[in-house]
Formats: sequence, structure tokens, C-alpha cells
Amino acid sequence: MLTQFQAVGQALFTQGLVFSQGGNLSVKLGEHLVITHRGSTLGFIQEGDLVETGITKNNRSTPLASKELEVHRCIYRNTSALAVVHAHPPYAVALSFTEKEIVPCDAEGQVLLSKVPVLSTEQATRLEDIAEEIAELLNEYRIVLVQGHGTFAVSQLLEEAYYYTSALEQSCRLLYLLKTLRITPG
Repeated sequence: MLTQFQAVGQALFTQGLVFSQGGNLSVKLGEHLVITHRGSTLGFIQEGDLVETGITKNNRSTPLASKELEVHRCIYRNTSALAVVHAHPPYAVALSFTEKEIVPCDAEGQVLLSKVPVLSTEQATRLEDIAEEIAELLNEYRIVLVQGHGTFAVSQLLEEAYYYTSALEQSCRLLYLLKTLRITPG
């Protein structure tokens, strides 16, 4: 399991989809989950950077878990996901301020993602306040973009959730360039 976390964390970091201590990863193991440690650097994950805790119950490791633990828990309680990737892809986050949904214009993005909802944070003071909405959307979509914050992607494998994150960012780069050039896709 450590090697999966390391590979996905390194890929997210080297592609600029997370900054030094941003983003987090988790996998579901029955009634437990393994999540990255609060403040860990995804590009350099070590065994001590993984925290196991309950999906519905706290244990003594819980305070060490990522600050987005409650969102991950909510996703696991309300979806069939076995893996969650939370990232901060810059082009996707930039477009989240102007778009209500991201509709990829590239062929791969269209086939893989179709469209990605952008969840407004106007009513939320903390990410936990919209955790239920995130989970609900992830029952229909593979990835959700939270305005001004980042993405939550789900799958049965960390690698696949990373792939959705990477594909969304590529689509957003293209959309951003087209907007900058004042070209309407389609």
C-alpha cells in the first residue's frame, strides 16, 4: 500500500497538482481508512506519513490525519469509492472562480469526464460544511471541483483517481488557453 501512496503522491507533486504540503490521499479498508498525515508532503511520502483510523469512529491516530479527514469519511460512508485523491490543480482551481461546471473540450476529457461540477463555497466556512454535497456529487461524477480550493476524485484505486485529476487539469489548461486567446471551444 505504501508504494501506491508514494507513486500517486510523487506524480501529483511532480505534475504540479499539489504544492509542498497540499492535498491528501486515502484508501478504504473495511470500516477503516488509511489517509495521509496532516501536513505531509505528497511528493515524498514515507511510512510514517500514513495514518489508519476509523470511518465512523476516532482512535488515538485520528488527530494526526489530514485536516480533510471528515470529507474523506463522508465520501466513504456515502459512495462506493475505495480511494480518494484530493489535489489543488492550479488551472482547475483558477477556472473554478468563473465556471459553474467544467466541460472539457479535448477528446480524452470529454470521454473520461464528460463534465465536472464546481461546488460553490459561499455558504461554507469549512470544507466539512459541504462534505455531504461533495459525496452526493461523487455518486454521479468521478471528480468534483470545490471553488477556490481543489478537487476530490474517487475510484476503486488511487491510480485511477489520480488519472481523473490529471485529465481534468489537462482539460482546464486547454480551456484556460482558449479563454486567454478568446477562442470559444466547439
